[in-house]
Amino acid sequence: MKKRFQTKKRKKGRVKYLIYLLIIYLSYQIIMNYFNNVSLVTSNEEFIRALLNNSNYHLQYEKNSKNLVSVVTKIISNFDINDPLSVIDKTITFNSKDDEKTINNSDNSESLAELEKISKHINNPYSNNVTDPKIYIYNSHQLENYSTKHLEVYNITPNVMMASYLLKEKLNKLSIPSIAEDANIIEFMKINNWQHQDSYKASRFYIIDALNKYKNLELIVDIHRDDLTKTASTVTINNKKYANILFVVGLEHPKYEENLKLVNKINNLIKVKYPNLSRGVLTKKGSGVDGIYNQDLSSKMILLELGGKNNTIDEVLNTTEALATIFKEVVGDN
Repeated sequence: MKKRFQTKKRKKGRVKYLIYLLIIYLSYQIIMNYFNNVSLVTSNEEFIRALLNNSNYHLQYEKNSKNLVSVVTKIISNFDINDPLSVIDKTITFNSKDDEKTINNSDNSESLAELEKISKHINNPYSNNVTDPKIYIYNSHQLENYSTKHLEVYNITPNVMMASYLLKEKLNKLSIPSIAEDANIIEFMKINNWQHQDSYKASRFYIIDALNKYKNLELIVDIHRDDLTKTASTVTINNKKYANILFVVGLEHPKYEENLKLVNKINNLIKVKYPNLSRGVLTKKGSGVDGIYNQDLSSKMILLELGGKNNTIDEVLNTTEALATIFKEVVGDN
């Protein structure tokens, strides 16, 4: 009887000890979480600025995703009152699986309301105050998202608009005057009662305006993102991960050969400088596709799919840097 009582006493003492450990551990997490969050931004615009100043800025968010919130969630969901050791067991292993939270934002979606639930218009964090740009960048599908893993809790939703702003700034730093369309094309579509399938009709107004306003444009770039697996949309070059790209040329207008010639030139330059970064050139025509993509407006227009829905923003950033060097070479030749 005495032995059993001592065993129970020991068990109670062990449980108390584990509870004390847990309190210390959670206190540490609260303090560390507070100090880590001090330097983190809470908007897309601030995040773009931070990324351009420090290309590894996204790593702070990855680190912070393993914070108190995830710990408490796991404790609540996995704690077994009959097995206190489960607390320690579950709090030690943060990454049991590389379970990516991604957005499936297909081009076939017809509801702007649904798209707006998973993405949003991003304001331009830098001025478009360039009097004579050589490159104009825009997004016919402004709400196409990249991976929000580690970022969603901070109100950051990286999408193709962010990619456009990153590319624009990379070009400007290379002394190639460039602008990125920051008008809210989605709002324009809603005013006209248009749906997602009308995106090219909507972006056409902005392209025409840019062509009328800027007479010396040498490249007009429509950035999209593809609907691919992470493996299919990512390439490693010199130990650095990139979101790969695919060029799309519409064949359903009389001057498509000029667009195709330009795209092939750019694609060949990429093959030499960044092997495997490009997935090639895809030509499109027939039922079920646009077939023009506004490329009838100018022979200097290109459409590219930059990465896929699972790519992280740092992989996209690396690709914009590569594209900027290629575009500089193309524009310098003209």
